[in-house]
Amino acid sequence: MRWFLWSAAFILTATISATLGATVALLTPFSPLIVPQSSKGEAWQKGFQYDLARPVNILVMGIDRVPDIPKNSPEVFSGRSDTMLLLRLDPTEDSVRMLSIPRDTQVEIPGVGVAKINDANVEGGAALAARVVSRTLNDVPVDRYVRITTDAFRELVDLVGGIEVFVPYPMQYTDVTQNLEIDLEPGWQTLNGDQAEQFARFRKDQYGDIGRVQRQQTLLKALRKRLVSPTVLPRLPQVIRVMQQYVDTNLSLEEMLALVGFGLGLDGNDFKMVLLPGRFSNPGEYIASYWIMNPAGRDRVMQEYFQQDQTWSSSDVHRSPYRLHIAIQNATDDPELAHRVARYLQEKDFNNVYIVRDWPDPLRKTEIIVQQGDLNAAALLKKIMGIGKVEASSTGDIESDLTIRVGEDWLEREFAELAEGDG
Repeated sequence: MRWFLWSAAFILTATISATLGATVALLTPFSPLIVPQSSKGEAWQKGFQYDLARPVNILVMGIDRVPDIPKNSPEVFSGRSDTMLLLRLDPTEDSVRMLSIPRDTQVEIPGVGVAKINDANVEGGAALAARVVSRTLNDVPVDRYVRITTDAFRELVDLVGGIEVFVPYPMQYTDVTQNLEIDLEPGWQTLNGDQAEQFARFRKDQYGDIGRVQRQQTLLKALRKRLVSPTVLPRLPQVIRVMQQYVDTNLSLEEMLALVGFGLGLDGNDFKMVLLPGRFSNPGEYIASYWIMNPAGRDRVMQEYFQQDQTWSSSDVHRSPYRLHIAIQNATDDPELAHRVARYLQEKDFNNVYIVRDWPDPLRKTEIIVQQGDLNAAALLKKIMGIGKVEASSTGDIESDLTIRVGEDWLEREFAELAEGDG
């Protein structure tokens, strides 16, 4: 059951209870997304009855609290989408790709006009939100949706006994609109549900909503790690029962079974996350503050992560890796390391290299963070550096295409080269 709740964290949460029903064997799949399970696979997979028939795109929305609405009312799903994720589950590649869509992304909402994408659910529910996401992202198909209330994540974290997260700096802030007091100290710590929500919702830094998206990705990775722990497995029945009240979806029972069965076969390397490329709107540029999508970056992500080709592809989609903006972030106690790495890359003809503030958590192994979704460029950079691992998420410097968070393995590399030279 090592990946049972992968889907619970991202798409299924409450609905996984359906996988335990004794009536499953009596049901016949009618969905074009699934097929009866083949005889292949591990023994634990055979209890899920169905396989994915093709790649599936699912829009996941975390919905803000709606004031004065009872928890058991359907109206709890009518608020703004605080979180928007587009998932692609691809059985042909055994992969999951996740695109984080900032809530402040500027879009055209039919019948409304220019607005923030998080208003789409308020104006027309999940159907309109899916329509807007599809039109914004090169008409990518949205096969299904899942809406989850804000309380779901907090409850889930508590039920699994908390999640381990590195808090990079002090976070103190009062979120009046959501009645949330945020007070977190820096460093590694195990966050309970309330603290995890604080970590996700903190906005009082220079990155605003985009910083929140980055922290959401951090939390999802931490939750995924916690959910595969053997100590969590005995709590699954309780998790399932509690989560049921927090989810609205148009996934059928059979589709849920196929998705869970698919998730069981994945490991961490099969999962890749990316932030919708863009920029903050300038003061005075618009009446409201927006995340302005970068069309070239959007096209690249949709091609590489969602296999969504289009005839209007921008000429900048496939830029040379040597033109990319690369941020260097020192994650060791050597104060000069970032400068040495920058010089090394400049000697290798990477000319758009710059240094950002040190990362406060020391790293054993260098991370090449794929901030703008260019996986091929990250692989090339890893080959040139000869060390590190590719981190397929958007948790690096926002202005970068790639962020290199340099660890102690680079110091070991330098020491080995020095010893070889002396020899």
